[in-house]
Amino acid sequence: MPNTLFTNVRIIDGTGAQPYAGEVLIQGNRISRIGRGVRSLQAAGVNVIDAAGATLMPGMCEAHTHFGWTNSKTLDAIQKLPHEEHTLWAAQVAKQYLDYGWTSCVGAATPKPRLDCVIRNAINSGQIPGPRYLAASQEITVTGSLGDDMLPHLPYKDMSFGCVIDGPEDMRRTVRMFLKYGVDQIKLNLSGDNLVPGADARTNWMSDEEVEIAAREVKVRGKRLASHARSSGSVKQSLRHGVEVIYHASFADEECLDMLEAQKGKVFVAPGLSVIIRLLNEGAVVGVDNQAARKMGYDVELEAAVNSMKAMLKRGIRVLPGGDYGFAWAPHGENAKDLVYFVKHLGMTPMEAIVSCTKWGGEIMMMGSELGLIKEGYLADLLLVDGDPISNIEILQDRNKLLAIMKDGQFHKTPELRSVRTRWSQPAA
Repeated sequence: MPNTLFTNVRIIDGTGAQPYAGEVLIQGNRISRIGRGVRSLQAAGVNVIDAAGATLMPGMCEAHTHFGWTNSKTLDAIQKLPHEEHTLWAAQVAKQYLDYGWTSCVGAATPKPRLDCVIRNAINSGQIPGPRYLAASQEITVTGSLGDDMLPHLPYKDMSFGCVIDGPEDMRRTVRMFLKYGVDQIKLNLSGDNLVPGADARTNWMSDEEVEIAAREVKVRGKRLASHARSSGSVKQSLRHGVEVIYHASFADEECLDMLEAQKGKVFVAPGLSVIIRLLNEGAVVGVDNQAARKMGYDVELEAAVNSMKAMLKRGIRVLPGGDYGFAWAPHGENAKDLVYFVKHLGMTPMEAIVSCTKWGGEIMMMGSELGLIKEGYLADLLLVDGDPISNIEILQDRNKLLAIMKDGQFHKTPELRSVRTRWSQPAA
């Protein structure tokens, strides 16, 4: 691939600073130089893209990704898809995320033990297109909690949506198995969920002994621990045992907030607002109207989650988009709705929402020193956007507004001639 010079662009650099007109030179897979104003950079032998005032911003990071979720109506339906078909499904979903400008994704759980690792490895080797990806384990759960979805006539653990364990030694064996497969992140279901009868979002299920064993095994191998933790108790348990990525945290009380603030330099929270908001308003597709969703407690949880996230943001805790997409009421591809929810429900500005999926995205990918910003020396994961997402954050939902998508210095989507002006700059004689 030739080196690329983006000229006549409006740059949102991901730091939260005001946008500015400028140029960005890409050499290899990194941002080589950044200039303010037009024709501020001189470069020979590059592909020059005159963006005609379009917005150049860092690629986005989705912090709560399930490539293996099948847009199904129920949890158990996800697991029923045979392994071979499931792999093909996950591969096409990975491409779909990149098509929508998500150049990085954090795996939040996979329905088959090795599925995330296989997809990550295929992306890294160039076999399939997809974002930078951190592969997850299955959701590790205990009998009776979220993920224990075994059908009565099929009492086998591999038929469950999650990986069911009971006791510290069972946990040790399971965590070691996933680490052997090569996951980047182990996921524990510490709380229940309103989708599960008898195990709602305010309940806590795992013992400290079980969580402690998981944390020890993960730390020994230099990997990371994540948790499904909606209840106050499960968030505190996460923090006591060194969990760095906390999903949901809906019912965080004052003590939780204090604990989160004390660890804000290493902890990330992805609330997954979509799964709540969409079920309340669009759950009819799965037979859950608004009245039924309220009866399940989703109106109460939404109010609690909004209050919790607002409090976290005031304390400087990193809250990132990632909405549990991949269900019938919230299908893959609509992930940028999370940014709208952050603005509408959490009171973030559009710029703050963009920082949450760019700068903080690089940090949750464990690449904060080289990913998530338009900055010299950083990796060239970039979006060229037709319009201004600061004045209208909703345009990031429209893949047609993404004129170009670049990952690692190479175009996944090359700008069309009718959208931007391109020319080849020959080396000087």
